[in-house]
Amino acid sequence: MALSQKNLLGLRGVSAADISEILNTADLMKVILASNNKKTPHLQGKTILTVFYENSTRTRLSFELASKYMGGVAANMSASGSSVAKGESLVDTARTLDRMASDVLILRHPMTGAPHLMAKHVRASVINAGDGTNEHPTQALLDMFTMKEKLGGIAGLQVAIIGDVTHSRVARSNLWGLTTMGARVTFAGPSTLLPPELEATGCRVTECVDDAVREADVVMGLRIQLERQQKGLFPSVREYHKFFGLTPERVALAKKGALVMHPGPMNRGVEISSIVADGGDSSQYRSVIDEQVTNGVAVRMALLFLLTRYNG
Repeated sequence: MALSQKNLLGLRGVSAADISEILNTADLMKVILASNNKKTPHLQGKTILTVFYENSTRTRLSFELASKYMGGVAANMSASGSSVAKGESLVDTARTLDRMASDVLILRHPMTGAPHLMAKHVRASVINAGDGTNEHPTQALLDMFTMKEKLGGIAGLQVAIIGDVTHSRVARSNLWGLTTMGARVTFAGPSTLLPPELEATGCRVTECVDDAVREADVVMGLRIQLERQQKGLFPSVREYHKFFGLTPERVALAKKGALVMHPGPMNRGVEISSIVADGGDSSQYRSVIDEQVTNGVAVRMALLFLLTRYNG
C-alpha cells in the first residue's frame, strides 16, 4: 500500500491508480469504523496537525477522529487562537509546525494555492482541506468512495452537480477525480454561478437543472456560498430553490435508485428540500448524505495511513 506522491494538494493530475489505492484502503478502514473497537496502531508514533484558517465541522473533526482511531497524536491550530492573529505569515507558521516533529499537516485556507505554498517549506506531508475556491480533494474522494460503495464502481456513471459551481472547491475536485475515474460529469445552475472555463474541461454545462438530472446516476447539490459571493448573482433564495433546488419532482427525473449527495452543510429549502435530503433508501432515489459523513472518516483514515508510509 503506497501512493506515488508525498502530498495531496488537489485531485487535478492525480492518477487513477493513486485514487483507486485510496478508495480501496478506505474499504478496509470502514470495516474498522463498523467494529466495536475502533482503536488501531496504524498511526502509532505519528503526529497529525489540522491547521484551519476557516471554520469547519465535518472536515476538521473527521481528520482528528481518523488520527485518533488509528493511534496517532492529533492536534488542532485555528488562526484566531494562534500567532497568525499577531501577524505571523503562513510560511513562518508552517515552518514552526514542521519543527514540532509533525508528520502530516492538514491545511484549510481562504487563499487559493496556500497548501502548495506550505508544501514547499515543510518536510511533513501536506493535505489540502480546502483552499479558496480551488479544490477540496478529500471531499471528492469521499464522494467517489460513496458512489463506488453504493453503485459498484465509478466508470461510466452520469453525475449531475448542481448549484454554486463558481465558488465550489468541492465541484472542482469532483470534476478532476470523477473524470479521471471514467465518470461523465454535468454541471448545472444559474449562468452567474457557472464559470466559463468549465466548457474547456470536456464536461457538460447547462442552465437547465432538469436536463442535467434526467437519467443521472448521481445528483449532487452544492451549498450556496453566500460568504464568498457578491450580491445579485440570483434574485432570491426562494427563486433559487424554485428553479435550481433539488426538489422531489426534479430528482425523480434521475434514474431509479439514483444517489442524492451533498457535501454539507446544507441550506434546507434553498439548494435541497428536506424531503429529498432525508429520503434514505426509497424506490426512486437514495439520499446518502449521512453516509457521506461516515465515509469521510474512512477515506481520511486511508489517506493518513498511506501518506505516512510514503518513502519516495
